[in-house]
Amino acid sequence: MTKLWGGRFQKSAESWVDEFGASIGFDQQLVMEDLEGSVAHVTMLGAQGILDSKEVEQILAGLAELKKKAEAGELEFHVANEDIHLNLEKMLTDLIGPVGGKLHTGRSRNDQVATDMHLFLKKRVVEVVELIEAFQKTILEKAEQHIETIAPGYTHLQRAQPISFAHHLMAYFWMLERDKERFNESMKRIDILPLGAGAMAGTTFPINREKSAELLGFSKVYPNSMDAVSDRDFIVEFLSNSSLLMTHLSRFAEEIIIWSTDEFKFIELDDAFSTGSSIMPQKKNPDMAELIRGKTGRVYGNLMGLLTVLKGTPLTYNKDMQEDKEGMFDTVHTILGALKIFEGMVRTMTVNTERLHSAVHSDFSNATELADYLATKGMPFREAHEVTGKLVFTCIQRGIFLLDLPLEDMRKESELLEEDVYDVLKPEAAVRRRHSLGGTGFDQVRIQIDKAKTLVSTN
Repeated sequence: MTKLWGGRFQKSAESWVDEFGASIGFDQQLVMEDLEGSVAHVTMLGAQGILDSKEVEQILAGLAELKKKAEAGELEFHVANEDIHLNLEKMLTDLIGPVGGKLHTGRSRNDQVATDMHLFLKKRVVEVVELIEAFQKTILEKAEQHIETIAPGYTHLQRAQPISFAHHLMAYFWMLERDKERFNESMKRIDILPLGAGAMAGTTFPINREKSAELLGFSKVYPNSMDAVSDRDFIVEFLSNSSLLMTHLSRFAEEIIIWSTDEFKFIELDDAFSTGSSIMPQKKNPDMAELIRGKTGRVYGNLMGLLTVLKGTPLTYNKDMQEDKEGMFDTVHTILGALKIFEGMVRTMTVNTERLHSAVHSDFSNATELADYLATKGMPFREAHEVTGKLVFTCIQRGIFLLDLPLEDMRKESELLEEDVYDVLKPEAAVRRRHSLGGTGFDQVRIQIDKAKTLVSTN
């Protein structure tokens, strides 16, 4: 098959070389964006008088037919035509004749592919933000149900202080809020049109790049043609934002996995988000959470892969940059799936409130309350810390907890301790008293949830 660019070549490549160099196996995912860009480009060419109205009408009709076939899944792509651009151009010329070749007037595949990817990410970032908000709403709903459910809080994965379970869930709401802000902020860099930059130096045709931008819904155009065709910062930024999102999802997944073990039993996942064992009938595995945790690595890899591709490429376009797409497509697919799965997993999980209640009444996570109590009585906190540590050690030796220790034994370490210390040591009181801004106190958690509600859309 003769290449569309093959005029100066006297020899054709072997088929296996074509297969190695072709991108149609993955960039066909840009079919709708490529057609969209072509419609805007030919419309602009007509408006500028570069093509006559009849030619524009023929090309637009052909593109409309290709779009119809694309939506029906009827387009057949060929490796010999290398990429999505040449495949569609060949289909167009086969459909409407040589006039189809005029579509490429004043345009290069270099600015064409960059345009396609800008269009692609503009749409996908909107989807990502919508799914983040859906997940945030689910977290809010679950948190409202468990404001006064008390759970152990951890540092170093050791019991630290009692907290509201809602407070723990809301930590992930705020991580997601930052993720959402980053994706929204990235639209400033995605919403720039490279079309009209040509191969790298612009074009001699009297095109109107602002008109193309208007037709495609872009707010501005690249002011430098070389930067326009070589810039992949917007993809790197998307991959970076996606990596942070997956970091947060992976951390949450890790806790879901731990909480659902028999050792913790803080939650139970719905059957729809769990799997069994092929040999052990009793098993209920948190496979979806584990997969999200595992897929985080591939998103990191996609980011590092593109950074590595770009670090040594001189201006402007180089074939290396064909490697910018597969990681982007894979990351989009991964984060959209992970967000959908996680939303359903959290929405349907059961919180074992009795187990959580038992946990906070059978540990020393209220020890800080005792130290704070002594500090409010005038004892320097470091001394109060030491006194409390000694009382904890006494309890460990006896196999009891602070609430079980008789007052007379407490007073052996400090006569500042009075009967009211037992009220302070209750986990419910420990949580309620932490009323500092952003703290785990029940009233503060309610304030936090109300604030969060104003940040998510109400539709």
